Amino acid sequence: MSEMLKKAQIMEKELVKFLSDVVAIPSLSGREGAVIQRLKEEMETIGYDETRVDGLGNLVGRIGNGPRVLVIDGHCDVVDVGERKLWKTEPFGPVVRDGQLYGRGCVDQKGGLSCAIQAGKLIKEAGIPEDVTLLVIASILEEDIEGLAWRYMVEEDGLKPNAVLITEPTNLNLYRGHRGRLEMKIRAEGISCHGSAPERGENAIYKMAPIVAEIEQLNERLKDDAFLGKGSVTISDIRSGSPSLCAVADSCEIHLDRRLTAGETIESALAELEALPAFQAAGAKAWVPENEYTGWTGNKYSMQAYMPTWVLEEEHPLLQTAISSYKNLFASEPKVDKWTFSTNGVGSAGMYGIPTFGFGPGNEVQAHAPNECMPVDHLAKATAFYAEFVLNF
Repeated sequence: MSEMLKKAQIMEKELVKFLSDVVAIPSLSGREGAVIQRLKEEMETIGYDETRVDGLGNLVGRIGNGPRVLVIDGHCDVVDVGERKLWKTEPFGPVVRDGQLYGRGCVDQKGGLSCAIQAGKLIKEAGIPEDVTLLVIASILEEDIEGLAWRYMVEEDGLKPNAVLITEPTNLNLYRGHRGRLEMKIRAEGISCHGSAPERGENAIYKMAPIVAEIEQLNERLKDDAFLGKGSVTISDIRSGSPSLCAVADSCEIHLDRRLTAGETIESALAELEALPAFQAAGAKAWVPENEYTGWTGNKYSMQAYMPTWVLEEEHPLLQTAISSYKNLFASEPKVDKWTFSTNGVGSAGMYGIPTFGFGPGNEVQAHAPNECMPVDHLAKATAFYAEFVLNF
């Protein structure tokens, strides 16, 4: 067993205690202030060289002052509990049972973030390389819209790191990308009239109905990719408008969740919709919405709902360093794979082309699920990897 892993395993009780502390603090998107304060306190106790909170509300902790900048990113917001009766434990009352720590956000994704912060102890003890600056970032609003925090940090704060390590759950594997995500809306318009004589109007719902059917068919013929898998599209919301429930609908709007595989873009996805025969027959309109989000600081920031696909090349030096760090720690070959869901990598890599990869404790199948749980033995392993990777960066 490597010395770094031994040192991390000695910290296991501290790792469980710290993760329990942060899981116990509810931190829905836009309401992360209390957990940011707890994370900041921990960084200061460990002895980070600098801690600060940016204008939107992201926490940045710095170790080192070299010209090569590495960011370890983890979001600190969580989704809500959902149906309470499905939980066997208190969602915000973390407990350890049979080697698992239970609680909302323990996997998605306070586990990886808390381990990254605690890795600072091992890095400070070993001494960070003189040419490296490490920034451990607790980002916000990811559950509302991944990539927004990165857009703010790059565009407004001037963040320009050389590489990024995402701490989302990977089951202790190395991940090098995932499909992109795109939100789209389609609107069809009609002419209202009294519901007793529908022939006098044009029902927008009827115009939309064949579009819905053609989108279902479109999903079956979207592009595939050997690594990322197939693109997909599904309708997640439909609503109509009319003067009353006794009137023909004069508008109908649907919301689409589009997952983009390699080679698919915002332009190609919109063009596919606009080419549908039913879309053209209805004279429909399609667009990608831009929404405004409010950080816990009260500051607002907007972003179009386009989160680009990204992949780090297998032979990239960053991934090769990650692989060698893994081998140093665990004396085995890592599994190199991808996420099914979307992460802040859409910002760092997808929007800004910064080399990015992922490693995190916990299994992504636990994300957003009742009885979310983290294997306790993953915590020391993740902490050791973050420290080992920084020292090898």
